[in-house]
Parts: sequence; C-alpha cells; structure tokens
Amino acid sequence: MSAEDDFPNLLGDCVHCGFCLPTCPTYVLWGEEMDSPRGRIHLMQQHAEGAPLSGPMVEHFDRCLGCMACVTACPSGVQYDRLIETTRANVEREHPRPLQERVIREAIFRLFPYRRRLRALRGPLRAYQKTGLDRLVRRTGVLERISPSLAAMERLAPPLGRAPRLPERVAARGGRRATVGMLTGCVQSEFFPGVNAATARVLALEGCDVVIPKGQGCCGALSLHSGREDEARAFARRTVETFEHVDVLVVNAAGCGSAMKDYATLLADDPAWSRRATALSARTRDLAEFLVELGPRATRAPLPVTVAYHDACHLSHAQGIRSQPRSLLAGIPELTVREITDPEICCGSAGTYNLLQPEAAAELGDRKAVNVDATGAELLVAANPGCSMQIATALRRRGTDIAVAHTAQVLDASLRALGRDALIRRTS
Repeated sequence: MSAEDDFPNLLGDCVHCGFCLPTCPTYVLWGEEMDSPRGRIHLMQQHAEGAPLSGPMVEHFDRCLGCMACVTACPSGVQYDRLIETTRANVEREHPRPLQERVIREAIFRLFPYRRRLRALRGPLRAYQKTGLDRLVRRTGVLERISPSLAAMERLAPPLGRAPRLPERVAARGGRRATVGMLTGCVQSEFFPGVNAATARVLALEGCDVVIPKGQGCCGALSLHSGREDEARAFARRTVETFEHVDVLVVNAAGCGSAMKDYATLLADDPAWSRRATALSARTRDLAEFLVELGPRATRAPLPVTVAYHDACHLSHAQGIRSQPRSLLAGIPELTVREITDPEICCGSAGTYNLLQPEAAAELGDRKAVNVDATGAELLVAANPGCSMQIATALRRRGTDIAVAHTAQVLDASLRALGRDALIRRTS
C-alpha cells in the first residue's frame, strides 16, 4: 500500500500525548502547538477531511525540519516521516507559491543535485573567497536585502581548496575482506572532497576493494525530503541502476543514506523498479554502520585530541545509528569523546531548510554552537555535509574556532598515523 493510500490510517496512529513536543526543534524555539508534530498532524487531518491548503497551513508544514526526532520519541509508533513527506508532496502539487519563493526553490533544485553544476561553481566561488570579496559582501548586507535565502547560501559555503578526484576503483590493502560500492554524493563530492578521499582510504585500509562509479549522480535525498517525488524517483532509479551489482553500498552522508534505505517505499508502486530498489535498500550501509559490522583490522595510532560528536538527525533518528560512530571513535587510542547537550535537537541544516527557512535555521544553529562550545572540544565530528556547514557557520558567528571533521577523517588520521596537528590543520 502506498503512503498516499495509507495516509488516513497513519494519521490515526497519533494519540496526541505530547511526548514529541520537547524533542521538536520548532516547538522548542517558539512553543506554538501548530509548529509541533502533534499540531501539524492536526492540520494534516483537516486537509484530509477537505480543508484547502491555505498559506498559514503550508507555512507550518514548511517550518518542519523533517528531523524525525519525534519519530524516536513517539511511544505510539507514529510514522511522522511518511506523513510529512506525503504532505509535502501534496503541497507541491496543490499549493501555488509566491513567485520569489518559486524562483529560489527552483534555483536550489537546479543546482545542488547536479555535481557538474556544483563543480562549475567551485572556481568562481574559490576566487570570491580568496580575494576577500566574501567578507566585504557580508559587511554590506546586500545579499540579505536581495534574498535571505541567497545570503544563507553564501554564508554556508565552506572554504574551498583543491578537490582531489578519486579513481573508479581503490584496491584493498592487505587481504581483501569485501568489495563495496561508494556513493560520493553531490555536496559531499564538490564541497567536502577530503571526506570522500578519507572514506575510500579507510575502507581500503580495512581490507575493502572500493568501487566508485564515475557515472553516479544524486541519490534524490533533497528532492524526496522536499516533496518533489517524481524528481526523487528519477534520481533513485539511476542510483539503483548504478549500484545494483555491488554487494554492499557504503554511504558517508546521513541524509543520503536515509533516503536510499527508503527506496523500497519510494519505488513501491513501480513494478519495473520495486524489487530492484528493495534489494539495494537492503544492501545500503552508513560508513560507521558498515565498519562496525566488518570489525577493525588496521592498526589505530594514538590521536590525542578531544572531540565533540554531533548526532546528525538522518543518522540518529532516521537510521537509528548512534552507538556505531561513538564505538569507532572510542577505538582510537588517546582520543576523548565529549557529548553535546540536547543531542536530539536538530542543528537547523535539514537538507534545504537552512536555505528556505534561514532565520529559524540560524536560531537552531546558534543553540547548537553554544552546546558544542560548552564541551571544550578541539574538534567537532559530524557525519553529514549539511550539518558540518551549518554548525561551522554558527560557530564562526559566535567567534569560536573549532575545526569540523567527518568520522572518516578522524579514522583516516589514526590509521595513517598523521597525528593531532595534521588532523586539526586538514579540517580547519
């Protein structure tokens, strides 16, 4: 049964107990019932009973981050993830947005899922950063006056260096234990290429042949989480076709992994692709999840650094992966892991949320930055490119200088005995 057909039953699962309220980022910010999962489900019920999608109703849906913290907290098993994705698809079909909003959304979805377009942007963006023009533009506030979303895009862009390109196959070091496919992603590939390079090295050092198809594209996560179902299905089909011959598909971005594990649902009504999508979903693993399943073989060198580990929402809530990254970090000699207060509250990235809802995202980013700063850590570790950009931006706004790294980069530094200083330098 499709999510659309099952929608009334899914709505009925909510008993309005309120356990979701303290875990919902927007309810925590504003204390408004209609900006909580319970309140949004009430609005969904109204629409299901015939009420039109009014502007205020859509605004409450748009304000939802889709972080799935409520799914973790709910004692009744409400599938809010399916409810909000179905609702967003209905919004995209039924609700005419204002022109400026349509233009911004179209620009985002014409750019970020396409690696070649992002790659073409790298050169001008590097020049913009190296000349110091970025600092001048921010001081003038001109982008804020043109479009808060455009200003958010500019602020979030990480410092860009050279982007190493990976070969199509990286050979296992020592005896081969597994052959895995590797998703390189869109934003990860062009804005955080060092994460992909570290991922491939770690997998190879742990005895994996790593297959990295050049023809791979977007997995469809941004489109899926924004209600653009047809677009998401097209991206999903291409990804299934690209990777269906690998035994395991390893993903190092939380949002991508979450979407790919949901391909079985996304393509459930497509007879030509349903079985193939289900098979790939079953073979998809987050990097930390896979490495813990595989077990360590390579020697870990000491890494005397204090890190704060951030739970990306689509890793912890959507995929239920919390202990594995911590286990990998704990296996590194002399490394200390410190926990961040309120780990279940989203940092405000949430796919395109920090671009489309920049004010709310900035509030959540600032809350997260305060809690990260309070740990006294030298390094923040996160497993999603959006989170890395969002929290790094909030930390800069706070005047806090903490390097940000992916779990793969920390493991890579230990396995190659690079030392603390090299890790901090590479991720600053």
